[in-house]
Amino acid sequence: MQYGFGLPVRGPLATHDGIVTMARHGERLGFTSATIADHIVFPTAVASQYPYDASGKHPSTGDAIEPLSLMAFVAGATSRLRFVTSVLILPHRNPVLAAKMIATIDVLSKGRVTLGVGVGWMREEFAALGAPDFDRRGAVSDEYLAIYKKLWSPGPVEHHGTYYSFGPVRCEPLPVQRPHPPIWVGGHSKAALRRTARHADGWHPLGTVATAELRPPAFSVMLDDLKRMTEAAGRDYGQITIAYVARLHETKTAIDAPDRMPFSGSAAQVLEDVETYRRLGVSHLSFDFRTGELPSTLQRMDWFASEIMPHTP
Repeated sequence: MQYGFGLPVRGPLATHDGIVTMARHGERLGFTSATIADHIVFPTAVASQYPYDASGKHPSTGDAIEPLSLMAFVAGATSRLRFVTSVLILPHRNPVLAAKMIATIDVLSKGRVTLGVGVGWMREEFAALGAPDFDRRGAVSDEYLAIYKKLWSPGPVEHHGTYYSFGPVRCEPLPVQRPHPPIWVGGHSKAALRRTARHADGWHPLGTVATAELRPPAFSVMLDDLKRMTEAAGRDYGQITIAYVARLHETKTAIDAPDRMPFSGSAAQVLEDVETYRRLGVSHLSFDFRTGELPSTLQRMDWFASEIMPHTP
C-alpha cells in the first residue's frame, strides 16, 4: 500500500512555512504523495451543493492557493514526493495552457506529477471564471483530456473538436513521464467511472460521511462496474490504479458502533480498514491530517507513520 497526505491550500497552514514543513516532513516519514485541492475563486453567494459534506456547504470562507502554482513551488522544496492534483477541475483552465503548465512541472520535478482530474461542482465558480457551460462540463472535460494527451505527444499536433480547436502546433518540452503523467479521475458517479474506464490510468474517489456508497460493500460493486466498463473499452483493468482519499478519525480507544465510519477508531481498527480496502483493490490511500495547527498536524502524521504504515503490506 502507498500512502499520501493532503497539503493545505487554505486556512492557517496554507503558508510558505506550513506547506514546506508538511511536505518535507511527509517525505522524511516515507509517504509516497501529497494531494492538492483545486479552487480559484469562491463567489460570495453559492447555491450549489458541495457533494462531500453532509451539510452541502464547502468549508472555505474564500481562501484558496492555486494548485498548479503550489505544485511547482513545493516540487522545488522536495526531491522524492509525488504530487497529485485532487482534483484539477478541467473546464476551469484553457486546455493548451494547462497542458503546458503540467508538462513544465513534470519536467522540472523530474517526473513527480500525477494529474487527478474532475469536472467540478460549483456552478457559480464556472460563471466567475467564464468557463465553458457548466451543464456540458463532462463532455468538455473529456475533450480537454484528449487535448492534453495530444499536446504531450511528439508534434506537430492539431485539434478540431466541439469545444476547442487549434491548428498544427508544437508544445515542448514533453513531460518526463511517458506517454504522459498518470491521469486519475475523481468522483464516484457513473460518468466518473466511464471517464476512468475510457481515458484514465486510475480512479480517485473521495470517501466522507456524505459518500456512504463508498463503504466496502457498495464500493466493491462500483469496482465491479469499473472493471466491466474498462474491459468494454478494450482496456486492461489490471492497469487501473485505485487511489482512495479517506477521512481519518483516529482515537485512543476502539469505537464500538455498528455504523463506525471506515478509518475511524483505534490503530487496530484503522489497520483493519486498510486491509479491507487493500483486498478490494485499493493500492493508494491518502488522508488529511490537518488540525489547524502545525505541531499537532505533524504529530498526526507521525502517529500514522508509526502505528499504521509499518504494519501494512
